[in-house]
Amino acid sequence: QLQLVESGGGVVQPGGSLRLSCTDPGFSLNDHAIGWFRQGPGKSREGISCIPCCDEDTYHADSVKGRFAVSRDTPKNMIYLQMNNLKPEDTARYYCAAISVCGTWGMGSAIYWGQGAQVTVSS
Repeated sequence: QLQLVESGGGVVQPGGSLRLSCTDPGFSLNDHAIGWFRQGPGKSREGISCIPCCDEDTYHADSVKGRFAVSRDTPKNMIYLQMNNLKPEDTARYYCAAISVCGTWGMGSAIYWGQGAQVTVSS
């Protein structure tokens, strides 16, 4: 069973950048599609980005398109979410998850979740 771990959260001013990381210390993520989700205060959880296991057809929701970018470092067993031009409405707890499928159309259901990393965008 995968045990995903996120890191890289924090407090940043509007317009700033953060990079979240996701890994599993015990298992390879290289055969898994990985999704990034977030849940802001009083909001439902939403899927925002994903990367397939075996190609480069990533997906980004309209709310983050052009500002966020998901990538994979296979030798390091890491998945990254680079977040630029952050806005107060990006404040949320961010989760990575192993998902059933990822394509340019979107993502499938989550199978294994990490504990999340808090991102706060505030001046």
